[in-house]
Amino acid sequence: MSAADLVPAVAPSGAGHAHDEHGHAHDDHDGHGHQPHLAHHFESYEQQFDAGKLGIWLFLVTEVLFFSGLFCAYVVFRVIYPEIFAFGHLFLNKQLGAVNTVVLLVSSLTMALAVRSAQLGQRKLLIGMLIATIACAFVFMGIKYVEYTSKFQEGLFPGTAFKPTDEALLHAAHLMHGAHGTAGHGEASHGEAAHAEGSHGEAGHSEASHGDAHAADAKDEHGFTAADRALIETTRKNMPQNPNPGLFFSIYFCLTGLHGIHIIGGIAAISWILYRSIQGHFTPLYFGPVEYVGLYWHLVDLIWIYLFPLLYLIH
Repeated sequence: MSAADLVPAVAPSGAGHAHDEHGHAHDDHDGHGHQPHLAHHFESYEQQFDAGKLGIWLFLVTEVLFFSGLFCAYVVFRVIYPEIFAFGHLFLNKQLGAVNTVVLLVSSLTMALAVRSAQLGQRKLLIGMLIATIACAFVFMGIKYVEYTSKFQEGLFPGTAFKPTDEALLHAAHLMHGAHGTAGHGEASHGEAAHAEGSHGEAGHSEASHGDAHAADAKDEHGFTAADRALIETTRKNMPQNPNPGLFFSIYFCLTGLHGIHIIGGIAAISWILYRSIQGHFTPLYFGPVEYVGLYWHLVDLIWIYLFPLLYLIH
């Protein structure tokens, strides 16, 4: 008999199993064998969740600081050149911007319901709400694509490349008249348009006057009447020049473009969460990633809530 036979076997510290009274091995709690989604450096799901939430909040703070710099640039230029913003926003489609605002508000609701479903272990509802959130995000991006395409077609480029087409100028002129009655910059254009439209109405008792009326109502090869041409030329004449409204569109494309990139990032993150939800990874004990992505998505929505009035509702 050797000395080793007299020394009882000692299990190494941190071993992942122990023996019961019958000699059968079983996993102990120290190795997290019963908790597949608990990282080894955390003692509990609660500690892991709190650490992850602190991390996502720190990340969101950096995002807020990033956008704050752009918002400061917006404020500085708007204070210095208010006429640029008052004129430039006339080329934006308020209806599409409002629809996008509603779409993002709905997506925030569906994302909040997804987080709640994960907390309650309602897997089917979680999957459905994530799909609805992704669908809203794609609708938002589709509308932005329509807006961007129309801007490029109308020559509404940033900086010195800003060269609006006649259609864009006519649309802006009508908006100015509809919003202010005399259109601010375009009081003269309103008078010229009235003269162009009413020049044939002074002598309504002769065939010549009726001929003049038809000539005034006739459209040129581009589909514009004489009154339209008067509005276009006057709007072009009263367009701010130093600097030109391209400055407004530089800020517009910078803010909305960067926000759109964050929407795309959100789609990728939510799609990842959706895949894991389908795989059944989330339980009432482990739902942290769903809430982290939800917090990010709410911030993206909140930024748009500020962008919409700052860009589309300028007076």
